[in-house]
This record gives sequence, structure tokens and C-alpha cells, in this order.
Amino acid sequence: MSAQAQVFIVDDDYAVRDSLGQLLETFGLAYQTFVSAEQFLQLYQAGPGCLLLDLNMPDMTGDELQVELARRHIHVPIIFLTGYGDIPTTVRVMKAGAVDFFTKPVPSRQLLDRIQDVLAEQTQLYAQALEDQVLHKRLDKLTARELDVLSLVVAGHSNKEIARLLGISHRTVEIHRARVMEKSGATNLLELARFAELCALAPK
Repeated sequence: MSAQAQVFIVDDDYAVRDSLGQLLETFGLAYQTFVSAEQFLQLYQAGPGCLLLDLNMPDMTGDELQVELARRHIHVPIIFLTGYGDIPTTVRVMKAGAVDFFTKPVPSRQLLDRIQDVLAEQTQLYAQALEDQVLHKRLDKLTARELDVLSLVVAGHSNKEIARLLGISHRTVEIHRARVMEKSGATNLLELARFAELCALAPK
């Protein structure tokens, strides 16, 4: 998955896609264009970004795409752009999770500000998700006994106390502790405590 935040433009009108693309390019924002909701579903690759979505399109409309994305558990923030939007539709798509709804033409600065806010948030969330993946890969390497040792070490117990609590030898505790340090990537007790804290907080 690419870590570069992108704007995905889905609109059946070439002129709209072209003008939005030029606007984003002027401000150095990466983007991709799609002529239809179906094409977006076929080509989309997960990564940080947001979706500029036309509401009224042939075949699959913007709000129908929103429903389909939710069904597929694809969580990409949606900013709706439409030439015409009634209040019931606006309320429906916002309740379904859209981050904003604009009626064309929308002032460039207003649209860009909203896009940049969403991209900044998505980049941060994506980086956190990658960190969680690395964390869980390290956590998965630990055996049940090593997890026991980890919890007792960060609780402040000495090797001698851990040996007594777990009913194992002092030397075995040393071996387990060394393996915990290696597998967690920690170089000192402070880093090990931080690792244990993140393991407890990170979503499973």
C-alpha cells in the first residue's frame, strides 16, 4: 500500500475531473481520476486519501457507491460534489459517514482546505496503523512464557523474584528476558515498558 496521501476523483464529467485535477496539481497534491463508480471499485488500492465523489452519475450513483464501499469495509473519507443536491440526500449521505457535501461550483480555497484537513488526518491514521502492524508482528513472536516474563519485568520485579513467581530457574528467566528484549526490539527497560504499554493499547 502506498503511504502517499491521494485524492480520488470520481466524476463522469471530463471537464470536472480535469479542472479538479489541475487544481490539486497546482498545490502539489497527488490524485487519481475515475470515470465511474464501477471503475473506482475495480482500480482502488487501499492507502491514505479521500474521495471526491459526484452524486449524480449513470449506472451507479455516488450514494450507491458509498453504500457499496461500506459493505466491502472500505473506509475512505468521502467528500460529495454535486451540481444538485436536495436536503434529504445530503442528510442521508452525511449520516452514512460522508465528511462533507458541496454543491458545484464550490470555491477552490474552501474545497482545498477541506481536502487538506482530511488528508492530514488520514496520513496520521495510516501511519498509526502501520505502527500497530509492526507492533503486533513483534508481539506475535513472543511465547506465552515470554509474555509472562515481560509483564513481570515491566511491573518492576527482579529476575530472582520472577523465577520464584513462575517457578523456574534464575538462568531460565535471564534467557527469556534476553529473548523478550530481542523480539520486542527494545534496548533498555524504558523502551521495554513502552512496548508493553503499546501492546496493551493497540487494537487487536
